[in-house]
Amino acid sequence: MSTERILFSRPHRAQRELVNLEAVLGSDHSHGDGPFTAAATAKLKAITEAPHALLTTSCTSALEMAGLLLELGPDDEVIVPSFAFTSTATSMALRGATCVFADIDPETGNLDPAAVARVVTARTKAVVVIHYGGVAADMAGLLELAAAHGFAVVEDNAHGLGGRWRGRPLGTLGTLGTLSFHDTKNVHCGEGGALLLSDEILMARAEIIREKGTDRARFLRGAVDKYSWQDIGSSYLPSELNAAVLDAQLDEFDLIQTGRHRVWHAYATALPEWARRNDIRLMTVPADREHTAHLYYLRAPSERRRDDLIRHLAGLGVSAPFHYVPLDSSPAGLKLGRTPVPCAHSAEFSATVLRLPLWPDLADEQVERVIDAVTAFTV
Repeated sequence: MSTERILFSRPHRAQRELVNLEAVLGSDHSHGDGPFTAAATAKLKAITEAPHALLTTSCTSALEMAGLLLELGPDDEVIVPSFAFTSTATSMALRGATCVFADIDPETGNLDPAAVARVVTARTKAVVVIHYGGVAADMAGLLELAAAHGFAVVEDNAHGLGGRWRGRPLGTLGTLGTLSFHDTKNVHCGEGGALLLSDEILMARAEIIREKGTDRARFLRGAVDKYSWQDIGSSYLPSELNAAVLDAQLDEFDLIQTGRHRVWHAYATALPEWARRNDIRLMTVPADREHTAHLYYLRAPSERRRDDLIRHLAGLGVSAPFHYVPLDSSPAGLKLGRTPVPCAHSAEFSATVLRLPLWPDLADEQVERVIDAVTAFTV
């Protein structure tokens, strides 16, 4: 049996990556908005069913664009889950808005609509929701609150490309959606992201914001005879080299997803009896949601036992990290946000969660090694 360390994540290599990169390097167009940008964008729109998609340099960039499009300012509040990556909050704080932290549903790790309802104020302009592990949040409750109070819903869908809630694609349920193509994500280009939109007016402005505040995109389409400074913006357009890798990855999207689901289902099949005996809570997916197999996590009965399990697995050559530190308790969260109601579920989830290795090319033998290592641990 192999004793090679099993990594938590390893980027998939798509067959046409080098061919695509050679095509870009052999051309006179390595900056953004070339043929691979167009091809990758079309594939993203097909997967997500989004009317509009714009490639960006990262999911963080897409979230920053969302803050600009919503015209957030110092008088505004944005509700964000305490259990989330920093970009979910910092992209909104960058506009001067106050981040209001809300608690999660302990069954899924996702933002809890009931917790959101408790912190809505007259200043609430948006809520940012993540679909943790590629499992949709309770969008019915969140969309109902948004309609009742008139705030926008931004989906930080970094984990959820291809996921669905009640048959509807994640990233297209709210006002704006964002995607990540960081190399830890299901589909990647090293660093990259996308903004998904359905509103024509927002799309027209988003093109300008993405291109340093200019109408260059309209110029390239022949809609204007020259481009000029139109609005605020920044350099959010990825290079054609990134787009070339992304296009190759999207060609193999179904293959990637099949590999990830193979690993996810192996864990879900093998671990329930061990989990029951050891008071371990396994990842669950509600019946009305189709997940992306981005993560497979489990939760130990305490932080001490979670850390014991991480050390146990490391000793057997298996990388199994914890995840987010709650934003409301972080130095920046204390400075840039407020927490009207304690986020107890977020704190507990963060203290007890660990993630098992999951990538599409993980061999069956490696999966068995992970399962054997996990089930050798007793609480």
